Amino acid sequence: MAMSFSGSAKAEICRTVPQRSCCALAECFGILLFCNSFSSDCIRIITESREFAQCLPKLFKKAFRITFDSIPQEDAPGKLNFQITDSSKISSIMNTYGFDAKGTFCLHLNLPVVEDSCCKTAFLRGAFLAGGSVTDPVKGYHLEMTTTHQSVARETFSLMEDVLGFQPKTASRGGSQVLYFKQSDMISDVLTFLGAPVAAMGIMEARLEKELNNKVNRRCNCDDANTSKVVEAAQEQLAAIRTLKEKGLLEHLPKKLLQAAIAREENPEYSLTELAALMEPPITKPAMNHRLQKLVAMAKEERP
Repeated sequence: MAMSFSGSAKAEICRTVPQRSCCALAECFGILLFCNSFSSDCIRIITESREFAQCLPKLFKKAFRITFDSIPQEDAPGKLNFQITDSSKISSIMNTYGFDAKGTFCLHLNLPVVEDSCCKTAFLRGAFLAGGSVTDPVKGYHLEMTTTHQSVARETFSLMEDVLGFQPKTASRGGSQVLYFKQSDMISDVLTFLGAPVAAMGIMEARLEKELNNKVNRRCNCDDANTSKVVEAAQEQLAAIRTLKEKGLLEHLPKKLLQAAIAREENPEYSLTELAALMEPPITKPAMNHRLQKLVAMAKEERP
């Protein structure tokens, strides 16, 4: 089964492994605050990304020296579920971030954990891996991160504004808080910042392709409209020439007008530019148009 664009972006991000313990803690913090459940009863992380699933146990081992109580089989189909239910492990993890497993009712972004710039990046990387997604740019532009903690969303908003230089939009969806971007250039910058430059390039290429297609479509529509106008004008000119011929006036026309009439009658599909080149001597496109319009006007005068 082909990997989704979002899955490819996450796979690319997973190639960046935190080298410093502080960054490992920050990335795990982002994962925990944006995962399915982070409470005193259970830590549950569900993902469809095989690459993220491979990184998780190593990351938690590096950050906390703790293993998951439940991990999925490597060849398990569908979504992969990781859980920690051991109360001592959960307490140890919460204490690491300054929380009391029994007394904390509202989780928040503990700023000392993301004090360094490298840790800010690691935190947002973890947040996207656990609670983020990005739409295939062929279908549209949308990148989001979702958390169930309102204070976390508010504080992550400020963090993103600080490190990225621009703000995400916010929304509520089914009890969750969503931070999202809709502009292609912002999404590209976010992906590059998180460590997915190839996915970022895919966003820009898709945008350029759409812009090119739009230009081509506009040009084709314009050409079609122009072609229709040329055909209609040619038909009007040919009808005028027939009228003048039926009235016996064609052969009595001035030489220049007669030359224009013969050229149009013999070349009904030619453009004004092409007809102008047939004149002796060759004339300009406006001059050719003037001669043909003169023929149309003369024919109208002859019609009852």
